[in-house]
Amino acid sequence: MAVAHRKLMQKRQVGSLLFFVCISVGSAATIRYSVAEEMESGSFVANVAKDLGLEVGKLAARGARLVSEGNKVHFRLHRKTGDLFVKEKLDRESLCGKADPCVLHFEIVLVEPLQSFRVEVRVFDINDNAPIFLNKEPLLKIPESTPLGSRFPLQSAQDLDVGLNGLQNYTLSPNKYFHLHTRFRSHGPKYAELVLDKPLDREEQPEVNLTITAVDGGSPPKSGIAHIRVVVLDINDHVPQFSRLVYRAQVLENSANGSLVVTVSATDLDEGSNKDITYSLAQNPEAILQTFQIDSQTGDVRLRGPLDFEAIETYDIDIQATDGGGLSAHSKVLVEVVDVNDNPPEVTISSVSSPLPEDSPLETVVALFSIRDRDIRVGGKIICFLREDLPFAVKPTFRNSYSLVTDRVLDREEVSGYNITVVAMDTGPPSLFTETVIEVLISDINDNPPIFQEDSYILTVRENNSPAIFIGKVHAEDLDLGENAQVTYTLLPPESGDLSVFAYISINSDNGKLYALRTMDYEAIQKFQFVVKATDGGFLSLSSQVTVRVVVLDDNDNRPMILYPLQNGTLPCNDLVPRSAEAGYLVTKVVAVDGDSGQNSWLSYHLLKATDTGLFSVQQQNGEIRTLRQIAERDPVVQKLTILVQDHGQPALSTTASLNILLVDGFSEPYLQFRDPSKHPTRVNPSTKYLVISLAVLSFLFLLSVTVIFVIHIYQKVKYREKFTVQEHFYDDCNFPNNLVQEGANGSLSQPCPYEMCSATGTGNSEFRFLKRFMPNFPFPHGTGEAKTEAGSSLPPDSGRNRSRGSEGDGQVPDDYM
Repeated sequence: MAVAHRKLMQKRQVGSLLFFVCISVGSAATIRYSVAEEMESGSFVANVAKDLGLEVGKLAARGARLVSEGNKVHFRLHRKTGDLFVKEKLDRESLCGKADPCVLHFEIVLVEPLQSFRVEVRVFDINDNAPIFLNKEPLLKIPESTPLGSRFPLQSAQDLDVGLNGLQNYTLSPNKYFHLHTRFRSHGPKYAELVLDKPLDREEQPEVNLTITAVDGGSPPKSGIAHIRVVVLDINDHVPQFSRLVYRAQVLENSANGSLVVTVSATDLDEGSNKDITYSLAQNPEAILQTFQIDSQTGDVRLRGPLDFEAIETYDIDIQATDGGGLSAHSKVLVEVVDVNDNPPEVTISSVSSPLPEDSPLETVVALFSIRDRDIRVGGKIICFLREDLPFAVKPTFRNSYSLVTDRVLDREEVSGYNITVVAMDTGPPSLFTETVIEVLISDINDNPPIFQEDSYILTVRENNSPAIFIGKVHAEDLDLGENAQVTYTLLPPESGDLSVFAYISINSDNGKLYALRTMDYEAIQKFQFVVKATDGGFLSLSSQVTVRVVVLDDNDNRPMILYPLQNGTLPCNDLVPRSAEAGYLVTKVVAVDGDSGQNSWLSYHLLKATDTGLFSVQQQNGEIRTLRQIAERDPVVQKLTILVQDHGQPALSTTASLNILLVDGFSEPYLQFRDPSKHPTRVNPSTKYLVISLAVLSFLFLLSVTVIFVIHIYQKVKYREKFTVQEHFYDDCNFPNNLVQEGANGSLSQPCPYEMCSATGTGNSEFRFLKRFMPNFPFPHGTGEAKTEAGSSLPPDSGRNRSRGSEGDGQVPDDYM
């Protein structure tokens, strides 16, 4: 009844383990679950969201994921429901071997915000492995003289299961010679010994065949068998005797293969071949046979394979000594593996936040990782630090877990990314360390305004340029990335607010190229300036400004303009030169200006044509006309000169001035200019044209006002309008009548021509240099005593009183004036 009740309880325990889940949250924020091995893939484990106190759907919203300490994740998390499932069938034996309990560790990482929870899942064993004997047909040679009660250890059965599911008992097939006694090892499975109950008699039965069965405690139990063949030997009175029943030894886990562990020794009191002793490792588990070996002659136990304290700390070795007669004795060697610091710390990264914004505040969590040292007993304390001086720091969170946080301000423009080397070091001895590189990229924010390459720009454009011509560009660099570095250029008006600059210039907003919108005229504008604004494309855009000055370069596009003598299409007025003038006498001066600038406005004067090229000269630099020699009696009275005025541009532009010089005996007689209308067609001066237009507009306004007044005063008498013309240049009115010769003989002129007397400087006498008109002629209305000449000129009635008196000379007018 007791056995049946025990089996029933085992069945209930196994059945409950398949679906039982236990949860506990400790002070270290560790969640613990329990599952049974061999559960099918997709089996439900627990609801993590409920255990974490989170609402349904929060795990998906926060980017929950599982991070295992190893490379393999055995569970699957449903983010929407928070259910935890078995990812694949779990085999406790392959996961943990003989270790009990078997615990799987992983972390649940929540990304936004970054948070992690440690989870431990204990995998319970089920009875899925039967006990097996490595040697299914062991051979025992027992002398027939073996005393009753002698014990013969048998090979231990191997069962991969643990606890109640592991090896529990041995049974022996019924026989009359032996019974079975089960014994326990301090470290290892149970093993059985055959106990001799009845003396052996080789002659009666030379061989005994037994069957041993190993049974585990599962429900239903599983078993394995081995067939023992006992060969009865002839009499051998003494069995070997070990010097010790138990040998103890300590071996460093990093000892090399072949290292001596211990030397066992046994003696035999027999003589001859029965005294020869052979040592062997009898009836030991496979792990011991792969790790140790014994010299059959000397009894030296040496290492055969590597030791690992973290896997097995103690070995229980069964040593057998057999004499030449087949008798054997057994002893034990207990080997204690001494731990050494031969495992560097292991770093497991749970999560990394990359890229990281460059404006991240201090103490921002960048990465989560954990450190494990398998040499926890000798490795000492684990120290975690960064290899280089970087703007990050390592902070412990809880046991063996750390976080990488920022501890200084980040600047992507200085460093765009970091390879952070995390060093985990134990205190040894010897001290071992592990380096793990965490790559963190820094993402850009718009924290840098565009910077122009120059403090100000000076651009040049030559006048008479083609419209829309490229004249230069401005460029601003932005240290940010992407849209934050896309620069747009715009024009700003000067501080004065003058918007006319936009009629001259435009800018390409994408590349900063500047274009002249219209043709520049240096004589109208020589320079102007404006402000260019560069704006980046960030969400909160930043900008900078620069001043651009545009200088207009002059072209030689203006001919020299003659200011004196006046060239208005009429016959030029004469310059008078006394016949008594000496060589070098200053006759007059040609005055000209050029609207250009610089070299384009430098003027030079040249004598192009002359009645007598040897009589006058022109100063090239200042345009002064002087006599080259003394005037002779044979020289014509009228000297016609054509002066070429030329600038120094490329190509050079020029204009000519015509001048008449009258050679007179003295300044007391009148010499008037004469113009032949047929030879000199009238040319209208532009300034005169503008004056006439202005007068016409004023006259129209006057007439309009008078008309309004007439309408109001309809009964008033209509008055006559007076009309007059004021001419700007008075030389046009100095026209000679046809009877000039006859009237000139009487010492009078047909028309008053008042002159201003100017003395010539630079001469050796005080004679007059030239006469200049200073009073205008005003025409008189008809019916007021107006007198007309044959040429159509009008003379006032008192013209006789205004006539100029001639000198005592002949008073003749040259033929050129007839």
